[in-house]
Amino acid sequence: MTEVFTGSFTQQEPIPDEGIEAALRVMQSGRLHRYNTAPGEIAETALLEEEFAQSTGAKYCLAVASGGYAIATALRAAGVRPGDPVLTNAFTLAPVPGAIASVGGVPVFVGVTEGLVIDLDDLASKAGRAKVLLLSHMRGHICDMAALMEICDRAGITVIEDCAHTMGAHWNGTQSGRWGRFGCYSTQTYKHMNSGEGGFLISDDAEAMARATILSGSYMLYDRHRAAPPPEVFERVKYETPNISGRMDNLRAAILRPQLRLLSEQCGKWNARYRVVEAGLRNTPGLTLIDRPEEEGFVASSFQFLLRDWSEEAIVEVIARCAGRGVELKWFGSAEPVGFTSRYDSWRYAPIERMPKSDAILKSIVDMRLPLTFSLDECALIGRIIRDEVSTVWQAEAATG
Repeated sequence: MTEVFTGSFTQQEPIPDEGIEAALRVMQSGRLHRYNTAPGEIAETALLEEEFAQSTGAKYCLAVASGGYAIATALRAAGVRPGDPVLTNAFTLAPVPGAIASVGGVPVFVGVTEGLVIDLDDLASKAGRAKVLLLSHMRGHICDMAALMEICDRAGITVIEDCAHTMGAHWNGTQSGRWGRFGCYSTQTYKHMNSGEGGFLISDDAEAMARATILSGSYMLYDRHRAAPPPEVFERVKYETPNISGRMDNLRAAILRPQLRLLSEQCGKWNARYRVVEAGLRNTPGLTLIDRPEEEGFVASSFQFLLRDWSEEAIVEVIARCAGRGVELKWFGSAEPVGFTSRYDSWRYAPIERMPKSDAILKSIVDMRLPLTFSLDECALIGRIIRDEVSTVWQAEAATG
């Protein structure tokens, strides 16, 4: 009998009971706005910022409305102005170049390797073209951060890390988000903590974080932040920093605080599921697994593999055959954006310089969500289904080739 998977690739775990109870208390109070507090009360959002800063080791943390807003705020706080070029990954999702465009910057795309990380040789060749790198740890893949920072430090480039897929991950013991000037995180539903939408910005740079806090819409209420720079820093920048409101509210913060306490445990569960799928696909003819270096402490909420040198028709057939058995795969090689998948040449508001080596890799990337609602047995089943269908199409192609 042909095996079929019947689970949902978009079904997340429920919010912890503690988070639901905290959210109810916030709703019963009516004080959802982060600055609407009773005498002597500390807002849920302020407590969350303090706890997230402690968890990352950062001096300062700001909770905001989305990961994309966190990135745009970091870019503004770093001094990016209209017309400024900003280096960024060719392999990423649309909100990353979108954040650059939102502040008037011009994305300059850097290539991708077979490890699905930024191409450091291409970065070095383009380092003189911009003063900021918006580095996307796309789909949780982390490059050699020591080597990247050496390139950027030598060229005087400010690094902003997009850690939407790497909350709780690290390179050689240093957490993602702690290498550059800013770390930006997302708490959108499919990320490592779930508040529907939301995000964080962390930094050790006092003036930059004072600017970010005012940008987020603090008005002159920045003294209510517990993970912010001291008041005298705000005094230096408050008259020249615009308010571009994008605050997190107390309801989302209440939902997130218990999830933060569970993050390490949840990361272990994601990686256990990743390893089961990986084991099921190892040595599949025609399929290339992504090498995970020993220094990379990744958190695997999704799974990727490559179908290198396959025809477009064969890749589409694999995806269709897997879908027929309940396994939803996404392909980054389509000429047209589909759902959340798109390529650097899809973003036509940005200038495009072709990168043939990266194009070949992008064409081969197959992507799959890996929610914690899947059991380990279900992950093994998913691996068997993908292996079956890739092998079937590979053998058919070889027979007709």
